[in-house]
Parts: sequence; structure tokens; C-alpha cells
Amino acid sequence: MSRGALLLFALMSIIWGIPYLFIRNAVTEITPATLVLWRTAIAAAILLPIALARTDLRPVLARWRWVVAFAAVEIAIPWVALGSAEQHISSSLAALLIAGVPLVGTAIALFTGGADRFGAVGLLGMLVGIVGVAFIVGADFDATDTAALIQMGIVVVGYALGPAILARRLQDLPTVSIMAVSLTLVAILFVPIAATQWPTTPPSADAVIAILILAVVCTAAAFILFGALIDAVGPVRATVITYINPAVAAVLGVVVLQESFTVPMAIGFALVIAGSALATRPARTEALGPTPAPA
Repeated sequence: MSRGALLLFALMSIIWGIPYLFIRNAVTEITPATLVLWRTAIAAAILLPIALARTDLRPVLARWRWVVAFAAVEIAIPWVALGSAEQHISSSLAALLIAGVPLVGTAIALFTGGADRFGAVGLLGMLVGIVGVAFIVGADFDATDTAALIQMGIVVVGYALGPAILARRLQDLPTVSIMAVSLTLVAILFVPIAATQWPTTPPSADAVIAILILAVVCTAAAFILFGALIDAVGPVRATVITYINPAVAAVLGVVVLQESFTVPMAIGFALVIAGSALATRPARTEALGPTPAPA
């Protein structure tokens, strides 16, 4: 791997590891729907001109049904659910649970015919990962909100479905165009929703900074950099950041927000990562490598 690729890899590991901290900060002052509106609107304002300059949007618009489906399961639904969940559970717990996305992605591929091989090693990986999730949830004594855990389950499923749609229905289209159109659609959808939940007092400077970082760095810049990373190392090797992002988020939660991080949580995270690596290994191909989920 070249120095440039290593730099991109390090940047993406951090960029998609920090959203959980800033989501937690933002939703203490604004609703999850309002956060989704601002995050998507700002990111779309950045990416849409780039997409228009670099690509032809007509092929993307021609497949609008799949673009809408992708926008729903990858952005609209999970981002609201994630913001709502982080109002009740720690950002560290949220990030560690996201590490289970490859497990769900493997299960989806298996049951929809996307996995061409799934033997004993894959099954072992799934079981190990499930045990790891149980360790993570059971070790966080602050996670007493069942609804929040269900919302995190929705996030994980959405983040696993999104790459499946990209790989099977939109694989020949430029990622920047898909994301620009998807973000624009979600922003338009959330205008009337957020209007009914607008904060009565202006958000603090910390909340505004969190929103800007989420939109500019963790969304707009992230997708541009991730596209460059895929070009440099290929889609499969690029997905390794999926295993690093939650660790970055957990460390930030402990250091910045003084969240708890116990030994059982660490064991659970290690089991989820090991299980994900085992479960996804048989199904990986350079053509259909899963895209890491943006938080």
C-alpha cells in the first residue's frame, strides 16, 4: 500500500470514527430530524456541484427507484434512529454496535443469493459476532433503554442494506453522484419534518460546530476521500476501516465524554471484529466488496 493510500486509510478511519461523538453533542440541543436536515442539506450543497461538474446525473436519475431506496435505508432512516438512540445510550455503545454491520451484511447476502460461498467458517463467524454483541450490550449498564437498542438494530440493518443496493443495482454509477442525489432527496424530505421540531432557542456554538463537522467532514469530505481510497486500494481492502471506526469512536467517547468502557465491552468488540472478519471472508470479492457505513 502506497503512502498516499495509507494516509487516506488513516483519515477515513478517523473521519468515520468521530461522528458518534458529535451526534451525541448535537442531539442534546436539537432533535434527530433537525440534525439530519442540516447534515444532509449542507453536505448536498457541497457534493451536488461537484457531481454536476464531474459526472452526468441522468443515469442516476434514471434509476431513481433504487436511489430512493438507498437514500432511505442508508441515510434517512438510520440517521434519525442513530440520533434518537444516542439521546439515551452512550456514543461508545452506539459505535461498538455498529461494528456488527458486516455480520448483518453477510446474512443479507446469504439469504438473497449474494454470497457464493458460506461454509463452517462463515457460520462460526456469525455465532462469534452474535456473542460479541451480547457482551457489548450486557456490559453497558447505562443501556437500559430497550427502544434505543431497537433503534440501533434498525441502524445496523440499514447500513447493511445500503451497500447491498449499491453493489447490485447502482454499481456502475459514480458514488459521488449517488450520494449527492441521495443527500438532496433526504434534505428535501426532512424540511417539513424538521420545521415542526425547530429549536425554540438557537443552538450553542458547540452544537453548531458538531453539525458542521458532521456535514462537511463526516459526510461530504468523507465520501470524496473514500472514493479516492477505493481507487487506490480496491473496494475490499478499503472496507477494513469498518473494523477500526468503532474503536476510534469508543476511545473518543471515553476521553471526551467520560463514558464508561469496561473489560466485557472490550471483549465483546474484539469478538464482533473477529466474527465479522470470519463471516465476511468467504463472500468477499473485489467486485462486490461492501462499502463501510457512514455514521
